[in-house]
Amino acid sequence: MKLLLDTHLLLWVAGQPDRLSKTARDLIDAQSNEVIFSTASLWEIVIKRSLGREDFKVDARLLRRGLLDNGYGELPIASEHVVAIDTLPPLHKDPFDRVLIAQALVEGIVLLTTDEVVARYPAPVRAV
Repeated sequence: MKLLLDTHLLLWVAGQPDRLSKTARDLIDAQSNEVIFSTASLWEIVIKRSLGREDFKVDARLLRRGLLDNGYGELPIASEHVVAIDTLPPLHKDPFDRVLIAQALVEGIVLLTTDEVVARYPAPVRAV
């Protein structure tokens, strides 16, 4: 199964693996799953780091390199993802989360998230 990780899960995988739930850890570690990160998450990290957010102190370049070196796939943002956003109900206002949800829908992959609001979308989303 292909799994797209939300931004917080990416940050936790890379720097605070003890924050991952057992379910998240088991899914991410399963050899049968392909784990993917989105360009949207790197974009979010860069923006929120520049705003001085304490929970986004990681260097996105180093994070990207580490994820790729550890076998994670990278999903760029395509125009098809962007136009799919307008089909989403207005449950969540965060534009980065909305891109991730649209990517999961368009690509037919499961978005793993720690956000219960994101998990309410009628999309392949799983709260972990």
